Amino acid sequence: MAASTLLRPAPTDRILVIEDDGALQKILWRLFSSEGYEVDVVPDAVCALEKLRQGVPAAVILDLPRPGSSGCDLCKKIANLISGLPLVILSASSKVADKVLLLEMGADDYVTIPFSPRELLARLHAIIRRASRFSPEDADVYAFSDVMVDFYKREITRAGEKITVTPKELKTLEFFAKNAERVISREELLNEVWGYQNYPYTRTVDNHMLRLRQKLESEPSKPLHFLTVYGQGYKFLP
Repeated sequence: MAASTLLRPAPTDRILVIEDDGALQKILWRLFSSEGYEVDVVPDAVCALEKLRQGVPAAVILDLPRPGSSGCDLCKKIANLISGLPLVILSASSKVADKVLLLEMGADDYVTIPFSPRELLARLHAIIRRASRFSPEDADVYAFSDVMVDFYKREITRAGEKITVTPKELKTLEFFAKNAERVISREELLNEVWGYQNYPYTRTVDNHMLRLRQKLESEPSKPLHFLTVYGQGYKFLP
């Protein structure tokens, strides 16, 4: 199966841990096993992608000693392989730029090493709950204006032409579709879509909105669907 094939998420109690340190492998296995999860531990990206093709877990825990191009590539591959799969990054880096980059590439949350086991479990449970609300079984095909969105296939067309969006742009659109005509603050979008309650830049939301307007609005400078509510946030009008 090619890496670009989109797999269907399924209900499961299995966690995939991508970790090459033997001691940390044991710690993570014991931590998640104690919560009732089945835990698969693999040492590298090759083994991880092969394991994902064999079956879709509830979430992935990925340890990146130092975020870089290889880490971003793996995040993108996982996001492209399985739509909406919860992904938590563990890293010794506390740099804001590293966190922003990996969250932009498809990660749902970021935990700095050393970490609190209780905090890691809480974040894991939170993103699994959020993922259940973005189930493709609920979404099916959504349409507004001349835009057609298939959330399961992750395909968007506008006036019959295919539109390319990032995983976070798609998840942002899905959250708006489920909350149409409601004013949504930037902070709520960050928490629900990015899943990182201490995300450093609310400007990230503005950038995503700008790109969605450019891709999906007939006149991006005069939007009809993705509206700014000054001082409050955004509203989606289908």
